Amino acid sequence: MAKNKLVVPFLKWVGGKRQLIPAIKKRLPKGLANRPYYEPFIGGGALFFDLQPKNAVINDYNEELINVYKVIKDNPEELIEDLKKHKNTAEYFYELRSIDRKPSFSKLTNIERASRIIYLNKTCYNGLYRVNNAGEFNSPFGRYKNPNIVNEPTIKAVSKFLRTAKIQILSSDYEVVLKNIPTNSFVYLDPPYHPLSDSSNFTGYIQGGWSEEDQIRLRNVCNSLNDRGIRFLLSNSSADFIKEIYTGYNIHIVKAIRTVNSDSTKRGQVNEFLISNYE
Repeated sequence: MAKNKLVVPFLKWVGGKRQLIPAIKKRLPKGLANRPYYEPFIGGGALFFDLQPKNAVINDYNEELINVYKVIKDNPEELIEDLKKHKNTAEYFYELRSIDRKPSFSKLTNIERASRIIYLNKTCYNGLYRVNNAGEFNSPFGRYKNPNIVNEPTIKAVSKFLRTAKIQILSSDYEVVLKNIPTNSFVYLDPPYHPLSDSSNFTGYIQGGWSEEDQIRLRNVCNSLNDRGIRFLLSNSSADFIKEIYTGYNIHIVKAIRTVNSDSTKRGQVNEFLISNYE
């Protein structure tokens, strides 16, 4: 099946993999097109949309994000209509942003919830999806002149892809998703990164962030995949802790450009790890 160039991420996501795609693709196993594809931390889906697998399971613990994927798949026209009502003003932005702190939030339809997330993502500062510990969206207004709120061609193309390929969309714990998968599967893991320093712990796209214990639990899941002969590729920061817990696996260093850091001197090229259990 020819790939559709309009099938691209519809949200800007923290730690998005768009610029690392060429480096990641070099490390993918052979015969990938014939393997079931699993991505349990889908985020913005840069690799998933680039590969456009015929048979895949995508998942994210962030229910608001997964709702957007489901609405794009099932209700693209209604979503496009709803997106047209939004206004690019600070007053409107903060009003819509604050709705997840009010009882009226539960009255929103799935289409309205998806429309809200896309609008906030396109108009907030840096296009940064970020929630506080209560799970409330807290990025400030971005003051862009002409944000592309209603990206009709992308929404329609992504919807068609999600409907024509065999794609399952879940919002669950990643360990549950990977429990009984076929041995010929391929798993790409892009979890919240381990901070390189105490001050760089941006983990704001799900409540709570990730600790060393969380990283070790993920490593144990990778060991289990490896024991079952299932191939995996994992992205993470180049922290010494990550290098230590994945000793014995293939660790490749790739250069990423990071634009998200409150300290502008820390933006620019950083090393990241791509870790796999195959050559």
